[in-house]
Amino acid sequence: MSKVLVSDPIDQAGIEILSQVAQVDVKTGLSPEELIQVIPEYDALMIRSGTRVTQEVIEAGTQLKIVGRAGVGVDNVDIPAATRRGVVVVNSPEGNTTAAAEHALTMMLSLSRYVPEANLSVKAGKWDRKSFIGAEVYKKTLGVVGLGKIGSHVATVAKALGMKLLAYDPFISADRAEQLGCRLVDLDILFQEADYITLHVPKTPETTNLIGEEAIAKMKPTARIINCSRGGIVDEDVLAKALKEGRIAGAALDVFNEEPLGESKLRELGKEVILTPHLGASTAEAQVNVAIDVAEQIRDVLLGLPARSAVNIPGLNPDVMEQLKPYLQLAETLGTLVGQLAGGRVDLFNVRLQGDLATAQSQPIVIASLKGLLSKALRERVNYVNASLEAKERGIRVIETKDASASDYSGSLYLEARGSLGQHSVTGALLSDGEIRVTNLDGFPINLPPSPYMLFTLHRDMPGIIGRLGSLLGEFNVNIASMQVGRKIVRGDAVMALSLDDPLPEGIIGEIQRIPGITDAYTVAL
Repeated sequence: MSKVLVSDPIDQAGIEILSQVAQVDVKTGLSPEELIQVIPEYDALMIRSGTRVTQEVIEAGTQLKIVGRAGVGVDNVDIPAATRRGVVVVNSPEGNTTAAAEHALTMMLSLSRYVPEANLSVKAGKWDRKSFIGAEVYKKTLGVVGLGKIGSHVATVAKALGMKLLAYDPFISADRAEQLGCRLVDLDILFQEADYITLHVPKTPETTNLIGEEAIAKMKPTARIINCSRGGIVDEDVLAKALKEGRIAGAALDVFNEEPLGESKLRELGKEVILTPHLGASTAEAQVNVAIDVAEQIRDVLLGLPARSAVNIPGLNPDVMEQLKPYLQLAETLGTLVGQLAGGRVDLFNVRLQGDLATAQSQPIVIASLKGLLSKALRERVNYVNASLEAKERGIRVIETKDASASDYSGSLYLEARGSLGQHSVTGALLSDGEIRVTNLDGFPINLPPSPYMLFTLHRDMPGIIGRLGSLLGEFNVNIASMQVGRKIVRGDAVMALSLDDPLPEGIIGEIQRIPGITDAYTVAL
């Protein structure tokens, strides 16, 4: 039975989901050394922000298949190390969307009306209204840096508050920004025109210290900055200096370069700054949502299914996963089939998306095909994370094409493997009920559902072949579940495809090849 280690506090709903498929051990507060010591016995690790999953942890986790972060950010996970080892890293990009967006809006309104300082003043027995004259957000300009799920939600609510909206996001189209009521601009214009600037971007080399001396110099003296995204996007020392000198009006930060926040010049400031201890996802609802989301993904991976929000699998975001999930299974099945038919070393792999499938995002399908292709040679070592890397290291040249004109099915997938033992191809499609069909083998039309044990023969289309093969299998107590014959011309070359109830006994392939008219035979286990 699989084992899952939960090393940070996680809502019980997530633990209950994991318990359906694995032994779950909750061990919070482990030191780095303790984590390295215990991780070798676990198949999965579920964390929040407290646990750092370093390269040393990844390398020690010899059984590790997945690391799940119950939240959005994965700054505390060494993604490159996990990818090299084929460890899936997942997060919950939408589980705390509402909570994070609401906290950013709360910070903006609290900063405008000096709510924290006014609260402390009243609790201290004072009634000092003149010291807390704030500003309205109505008709003010909000600059949203990053129009992802959270930034979009902030923009929607801010628009309802009567704010004018600017946005910067190099990955969002002007049409999408317009749908949200935002005018898409470059960063310089946003910094110059915005009364409020809210940040909703990941921490990358490009966004580190995005708000620094140069950016603040472009802002209005009445500008206020809100950062509820990631620490390190704001240069905290530069910000503190600018606030102290009155070059901008205020800032509200929920995240910091180092957490917990240590010695900081921001602590010395008054009502012009609000500091909260990374509360963006700290609602009861968000904690349940992210725990369930990540636990379901860990469960799926342990059951051999792809995760929907893997951060180290190119092209697999949740929306794409939901749309392509049936085709990923098709791709992996066909990849396994053609890989076993080809045998030996493969040096060229063609992946062609046909018909309606040609309009789909191809990269996830290519990855799934490669996973299937390499599955016999690498077994558990290959997965959606490292399939492309493993193929590259083996010198497999991958060619990806699309053909929207193919019309035998609404959408089909063609795979071809060429290598040291020759060339084989297979085509497959999904029926309306989602069932997989193998529709072509080495150029011969067939219509066969894949099964755990399959036999394929190349033979002359002549009387008696099917009977002789059936008799031989009967002698070896092998039961045939279904059978298809594909041919191009009468009494020409043909293929026979059989689904079997049992694996073929050792040595039977040689007997099959000795049947007159059969030129080759291949056995496949899916």
